[in-house]
Amino acid sequence: MRKGVKAGVIGGVCVTLLGGAGYGFYTIASALNGDGGTGGAAPVRTGPPSSSEVKEATGAFFAAWQKGDAAAAASYTNFPESAQQLLRAYSGDAHIGKVRITPGRATGDTVPFTVRATVSYDGVSRPLSYRSTLTVVRGETSHRALVDWQPSVVHPRLRKGDTLSTGKSAAPEIQAVDRDGKVLTRVKYPSLGPILDELRKRYGDKTGGRPGVELVIRHQAAADGSQAADTPLLTLAKGKPGKLPTTLGTSAQAAAEKAVEKYPDSSVVAVKPSTGEILAVANNRNDGFDAALLGERAPGSTMKIISAATLIDNGLTTAGGPAPCPPSAVWQSQTFQNLKGLAPDEHATLADSFARSCNTAFVKFADEVKVDSLTREAEERFGLGRNNWQVGVPTFDGRVPASGGPDTAANLIGQGQVQMSPLNMASVTATAKTGTFRQPLIVPLKLDGREPARARGLSSGTVQQLRALMNRTARSGTAAGVMAGLSGDVGAKTGSAEVDGEARSDSWFTGYRGDVAAAAMVQDGGHGVDAAGPIVASVLRNAG
Repeated sequence: MRKGVKAGVIGGVCVTLLGGAGYGFYTIASALNGDGGTGGAAPVRTGPPSSSEVKEATGAFFAAWQKGDAAAAASYTNFPESAQQLLRAYSGDAHIGKVRITPGRATGDTVPFTVRATVSYDGVSRPLSYRSTLTVVRGETSHRALVDWQPSVVHPRLRKGDTLSTGKSAAPEIQAVDRDGKVLTRVKYPSLGPILDELRKRYGDKTGGRPGVELVIRHQAAADGSQAADTPLLTLAKGKPGKLPTTLGTSAQAAAEKAVEKYPDSSVVAVKPSTGEILAVANNRNDGFDAALLGERAPGSTMKIISAATLIDNGLTTAGGPAPCPPSAVWQSQTFQNLKGLAPDEHATLADSFARSCNTAFVKFADEVKVDSLTREAEERFGLGRNNWQVGVPTFDGRVPASGGPDTAANLIGQGQVQMSPLNMASVTATAKTGTFRQPLIVPLKLDGREPARARGLSSGTVQQLRALMNRTARSGTAAGVMAGLSGDVGAKTGSAEVDGEARSDSWFTGYRGDVAAAAMVQDGGHGVDAAGPIVASVLRNAG
C-alpha cells in the first residue's frame, strides 16, 4: 500500500442513483441502537416500514453520519459491520469531513438525498457534492426499521469490494490522444472511462507526467489477482498529465458511442484488419463493466466463421461443397434445431448453409471433426484462447476448449463451452478478411516494447472462400437487411446465443467493410439482426 493512502473495504452491491425534491433536514433526539430492542414490552411490528419509521430511521442514520460517528450510523443499518467499515474509511482513509446531508422527498421506503462535504489532504481542501439514495427495510430479527446497507448509499459509484482513499495518485494523469492526435476524454466518450483509467495505471509513469492528489475508488482485486485501475472522483491538487498515443479514432469512437445508445447491455468493438489497431470500443451498461473487451459469452452463429474455416482446412468440405441442412440433427443423444421458419435443404452447399445460418449443417460435421479440431483452428489460425494478447489494456482472449460429448457439436455453432467477447469476434472477422492474424492493439507496441501474440493465419484458398461466404451473407443471406446500403467490399455473419436462465438469446453480429471490421453483442437482444446488427452496420457506415 502506498505511503499516505489507506483503504477501507466496502461490502454490498450498487443501487440505482435517484434524484428528488428536498423536504428538509431533521434530527432525532433519541433512537434505537443496534438491531436489538430498548427494554420494555412493545408490540412487534411487521410489514413494510411506515412513513414515520422511514423518516425516523433515515434521520438517525444521517445525523450520525454527519457527526462522523461510524459506529452509531452503522447501527441503524441491517449490515452494521460492513457499514461501519466503510463509514470509517469515509472520514478516515478518504479524508472526507464537514458532511451535510439533505434528504429529498421519500417515495414509499426509498429516500433520495444530497451530500455536501469537504475533502482535505495535506493542507489542500476541495468541496465534494453528489446525490444518492437509500431504502429502509424491516430488520429480520429486531423488526426495526433499518437502512438497507449498500455501498452506493455512501457514494453512487461504489460497487461491492471497492475502497475509498485520498492521497497521492498511483500514477500521473495522461492525456490520451487518438491516431490523429485528437484528445480523448471520458466526458465526450463515456465508454472510454475504464480504458482511460487502465491506460493511466499502465502508462502514466512512462509518459513524463507528474502525479497529483485525488480522491479515488480503489477496486477489489479479481479472482486471478489482477487489479483494475483506480477510478478518480475528485482532484485536490493537479499533477502534470503525460501524452499517450492510442490507435483509437474519434470518428469511429463517436459512431460506436452513438450506436450502443439505443440498446441496453450492448457492446461493440471496431478494428483495422490491415494492422490490428483498435479503432473504437463502446459499451452501454449500467454496471460499468467493459464487456466489449472483457466479456465472456457464447457467440452463437458468428462462431461459424471459425467452424467453416475448420471444415475447409481439414478437407471436410469447401464453400461450394456439400453441407446439407436437415430440419434437425442428433449428436450423442442431443437434438439440435434450426431457427424457426428455416426450410431444410438436403442439397445445400457450405455457402448456402452459412448464408442461411443453418445449425444442423454444421452439427452434422461433428462426426468427422476431431475433438480438438475447432480448438486448434481457433488457436493456431485465429490466435484465440492462449491468454497472451498484449493489447495495452486487459482483455479476454477467447475460449474454445476441446470438449467432447454433446459440446463437440454445440461448439461448432457457438454454444457449448465456447466463450467470446466482441473484441474476439472483431479480430476473427479481420483475420477472415485478410488471412493474417494481427493481434489487436490500443497502444502502439513501440511505446513499451510489448511482444504481440502470433498465429499462423489462413491460407489464401481458405481466405478466398471465407470472404465469399461472408460476402454472400451480407448481400443475400441473413445479414442482407442490416447491411443494405453499405457499398464496397463487405461481409458479415449473424448470430444468436441461448444462455441458461435467460428468456431471450444474446444478439451477435460481426462484419467488415473495406479496412474496418466490427463486432457487437447485446445481452438478451434476440436475433443477430434485431440489435447487434444495426450497431455494427452503423459503425461500419460512419467509422471512416
